[in-house]
Amino acid sequence: MIAYKLFRKRTDNTYGPLFINRKQRLEKDVWYFAEDHKTKGYAHRPGWHACAEPIAPHLSKKGRVWCKVKINDLVRHQRPESQGGLWFTANVLKIIEEL
Repeated sequence: MIAYKLFRKRTDNTYGPLFINRKQRLEKDVWYFAEDHKTKGYAHRPGWHACAEPIAPHLSKKGRVWCKVKINDLVRHQRPESQGGLWFTANVLKIIEEL
């Protein structure tokens, strides 16, 4: 399934998660399996978080970019529109392209 994910963009052109496991480096066209990293101060929601549309009004865009991703083995979550509406947690993710 096609979805959209907001990533931190690094100077070496790799991407990184926004909050959990921030040191991880991700590249385009590689399949990544979700890991479970319990992090103090954050709700425990394992999986790659992605949106149905490249919209997340509650998140800053500074130093971040939207990417089109392919996700598999997912769960749908209906969130408030102020949090982007429909989003997913997926066990498998591949970055297709930066928007």
